[in-house]
Amino acid sequence: MPPVADRLASARTRLEAAGIPPLDAAFDVEVLARHVLGWDRAALIVRARDAEPDGFSTRLDVLLARREAREPVAYIVGSREFWGLDFEVTRDVLIPRPETEIIVEEALAFAREHPCRHVVDVGTGSGCLAVSIAYELPEVRVTAIDTSDAALGVARRNAARHGVLDRVTFRHGDLLHGLTDSADLIVANPPYVPEDDVVDLQEDVVRYEPHEALFGGPTGLEIVERLFQQAPGHLAHDGRLIVEFGFGQREPLTALAVSTGWQVVGIRGDLQSIPRTIVLARGHQ
Repeated sequence: MPPVADRLASARTRLEAAGIPPLDAAFDVEVLARHVLGWDRAALIVRARDAEPDGFSTRLDVLLARREAREPVAYIVGSREFWGLDFEVTRDVLIPRPETEIIVEEALAFAREHPCRHVVDVGTGSGCLAVSIAYELPEVRVTAIDTSDAALGVARRNAARHGVLDRVTFRHGDLLHGLTDSADLIVANPPYVPEDDVVDLQEDVVRYEPHEALFGGPTGLEIVERLFQQAPGHLAHDGRLIVEFGFGQREPLTALAVSTGWQVVGIRGDLQSIPRTIVLARGHQ
């Protein structure tokens, strides 16, 4: 049997030949190999020159074929890390992105300065926001809402995985419709991609991730506008609304927030300094 390292090198070449950039191919092969082997990264480094185990090549080939077809690695292995926690993901939910962690950061910053007993996560998907916030704030209860029963099932399993199921309530619903109690904090990573931008998205995203969680109408802000209109009726007078938005949407989103009666508390950029998250307070403050 050849050493594991040789098999990984040929796998990287295979993905590069399929059009996947070299750095991405190297990362993808490592994740897929670790999934097959059941090793962590340290074990893979230490044991790279070991002979590959029986069946490793066959099992890895199956996963490589899926990646060649542009299926995202997170769906292939069934999980993605977010906020230092491992989340189950399926094709019923968006794959959590690092920039969405900004919402968690802002939520925790708000909770340090204000009483925060109830958080609502609108469009919870995998539950990455709801679960991460509940995990970090043990005194808080969270309501996680989604239009997809399948997504709610994934989110519920993630809450159980991280020991917060007793403090997260799952609701099937459209935005905040039907919610009866008030929240101290509302967070959302809503669909915000304009419909015409489908031609600009990566093939991995368009072919595999749920379109209802991606596309927010002709301008991308139609669902956000409804959220802005509904949220004041469900938010404590000194509460906050924290929402992720897309590239190039800062100005129209800010104008929309102001026109619907919100006060902009802050806007956060991602690691590339691209504005991605808006923090809002009710306009009378």
